[in-house]
Amino acid sequence: MKDKKIKTKVLRPKFSNDLDIIELYKENIVDEAILSFGIISNCSLEDYEAKSMTFNQVIFNNVVFSKITFRHIELVDVRFQNCDLSNVDFNEASLHRVEFINCKIIGINLGEATLRDVIFENCNGQYAFFRYSNCKQVAFLECQLCSSDFKNSVLSKVEFQKSNLLQTQMNFTNLKGIDFTSCDIEGIGVNISDINGAIVNTMQAASLSALLGLIVK
Repeated sequence: MKDKKIKTKVLRPKFSNDLDIIELYKENIVDEAILSFGIISNCSLEDYEAKSMTFNQVIFNNVVFSKITFRHIELVDVRFQNCDLSNVDFNEASLHRVEFINCKIIGINLGEATLRDVIFENCNGQYAFFRYSNCKQVAFLECQLCSSDFKNSVLSKVEFQKSNLLQTQMNFTNLKGIDFTSCDIEGIGVNISDINGAIVNTMQAASLSALLGLIVK
C-alpha cells in the first residue's frame, strides 16, 4: 500500500503473514461472534444483523454490504478495500487501526463510534453519519464527504486532505488546528465558536466571514 503524505501520525493495520480465506455464512453472524486472521473476498453480505461482533486482523476485498446492522462492532487491524458499505449501520462501533481504501461508504452510520488510527482513502462518503463520534488520529484522504454529518463530534489529530466537504455539518464540533486549506468547505455548517483556530485559506475565510456578520468587498 503506497502511503500518501499523512501529516498526522496514523497507525496502519497489522496483519499476520498467514491469513486464511474466510467464507461467511448466516450461522457465523451472531451476537458477540469473533472472526480473526482471514481474508473475505469477492462476495455479498446481505440482510445480516448482529451486536458486538469482533473482526481482528481481517481484510475485506471487493465485498458488498447490503442491509447490514452491526451495532457495537469492534474492528481491530482491519482493511476494507474496494468495498461497498453504503448505509451500513456501525452505530457505537469501535475502530482501531482500520483502513477504508477505495470504498463506497455513502450514508454509513458511524454515529457515537470511537475511531483510533483510522484512514479513509479515496472513498465516496456522501451523507456519512459521524455524529457524536470520538475520532483521534484519523485521516480523510481525497474523499467525497459532501453532506456528511460530524455534529457534536470530538476531532483530535484529525486531518482532511483534498476532500470535498461541501455542505458538511460540523456544528458543536471543535475544529481548532484542523487544516481545511486543500478542501472544498463551501456551505459547511458550523457555529462561530466551532471554527476558532481552524486553518483555512483566503477564499475560505471570505466565505466563512458571513458567520461573523462581515461583508467582504
